[in-house]
Amino acid sequence: MQSDRPLNNELDPIEIASRDEITALQTTRLRWSLMHAYNNVPHYKNKFDAAGVHPNDFNELKDLAKFPFMTKKDFRDNYPYGLFAVPRERVVRIHASSGTTGKPTVVGYTRNDIDNWADLVARSIRAAGGRAGDKVHIAYGYGLFTGGLGAHYGAERLGCTVIPFGGGQTERQVQLIQDFQPDIIMVTPSYMLNIADEFERQGINPVNCTLRIGIFGAEPWTDQMRTAIEHRMGIDAIDIYGLSEVMGPGVANECIETKDGPVIWEDHFYPEIINPETGELVPDGEEGELVFTSLSKEALPVIRYRTRDLTRLLPPTARSFRRMGKITGRSDDMLIIRGVNVFPTQIEELILKTPQLSAHYQLEVFRDGHMDGMVVNVEIKPEHSGAKNAMDQAAKELQHHIKSFIGVSTKVNVLDVGGVERSLGKAKRVVDKRPKP
Repeated sequence: MQSDRPLNNELDPIEIASRDEITALQTTRLRWSLMHAYNNVPHYKNKFDAAGVHPNDFNELKDLAKFPFMTKKDFRDNYPYGLFAVPRERVVRIHASSGTTGKPTVVGYTRNDIDNWADLVARSIRAAGGRAGDKVHIAYGYGLFTGGLGAHYGAERLGCTVIPFGGGQTERQVQLIQDFQPDIIMVTPSYMLNIADEFERQGINPVNCTLRIGIFGAEPWTDQMRTAIEHRMGIDAIDIYGLSEVMGPGVANECIETKDGPVIWEDHFYPEIINPETGELVPDGEEGELVFTSLSKEALPVIRYRTRDLTRLLPPTARSFRRMGKITGRSDDMLIIRGVNVFPTQIEELILKTPQLSAHYQLEVFRDGHMDGMVVNVEIKPEHSGAKNAMDQAAKELQHHIKSFIGVSTKVNVLDVGGVERSLGKAKRVVDKRPKP
C-alpha cells in the first residue's frame, strides 16, 4: 500500500477528515491487511482456519472481533522470519525487541513500510510542535531497538536537522546540548531526568538550555512526571507511543496544543480495547488492554496484536482520530503483593506527590514466607540531601500513602542523591528477588 506523504508542516488531510471518511478508509485497508496476512503467512492461515474465520467474513469494522488474537508467543514460535508476508529479499530492514526473556520478537520492513514509518514519525514530531529546520537531539538507543532509527528517519522526513547521539554518556549529552543548541529532544522520560540531574551537577540550570520540546516514549510515565520534567527543563513534555511489533515509535503521539493523550494514527493502526481476562471488547472510555491491527504493513502485518498495555480509548480532540489515555500499567507486569494488585506507575504517582522525593525509584519484590513483599527504594531531592529528619519523614509519608491509596504495606527506603541505580535507556523499575519456580 502506498505511503501517505506528509505535506511538510501542514496536516495530512486524513488528520482532519470526517469519521465516515476514516471508517471507510479503515474498512478498505483492514480487508486488504486480513487477506494479505492470510494469503502470505502460513501461521495466519492456520490460525484463521482453526478459528473458523476467513478474510471474506470481514465486511465492516465490528467483524474484526471474529478474528483470533496475536501475542508475543506467536513471534517467538515463528522466530525469526516465519511471520514475514513478503519474500525475505523484499525486506530492507530488520529490527528486534529487547525482550527480557526468551527469544526477541523480530520485525521486518519493506521499503514502503520504512517510508510509511518515516511519514508517521514526521507526523508525530509535527503534532508535538516540531517544524522543518528544527534541530532534534535523539537520545534513544540505535541498533535493533526501533527507537533511535525510527525517530531519526521521521525527523529527517519532516525536514529537521538530526543530532543522532543515542543513549548513554550523560555528561557528553549535556555538553552537546549546550554546544549544538537543539530545539527538540527525543528520549525516554526516565533518562531525561538523568540528563536534568547532570545539568545541575555541572552547575547549569537546565531551564536555560535551548530545548523547547521533549518527545518521550518507550516506557510508561505519569502526568506527575510530565510536570516534574517540564518544571526542571522548561520545555513542553509530549508523549509518543509505539512498540516494535506494531511498527516502532510513532503509532500514536500527543498534540502540543492539547497534551491530552496520544492521538492514534488510525489510518494505519486500528485500535481495540479488550477485557484482558475474557478477551471481550469493552466500550470506548472503559479501561482494558490495548489491541492493534496494522492496516498498511507489507512485510509483517499484525492482526489483533495484544500489546498488554492497559489504557482507554478517548474521543478525538486536536485531530479527527481517537486518543489513548495514559498507560496505567501492563496486564503482564502487574505485581500481586499480599493479594493486592500493584502497578509501578501507581507507586510513581505517589512518589511524585511527595514534595521531598525525586522521580528516581526502584521496587524490590521478595518472598516473605508464603507471601510476596515489596520494598520501595527512592531518592531524596538534592535540596534535602543528608537531612535525616526530612528523609525519615518522607519515608513515613510515602509508606502511609501507599497503604492508604493502594492498600498494601511496604517498606520504604529513602536514599541520598545517587542511591538508586541510573538507567541509560528504559528504567528498570522492578527487581524481582523472589526464588524462581
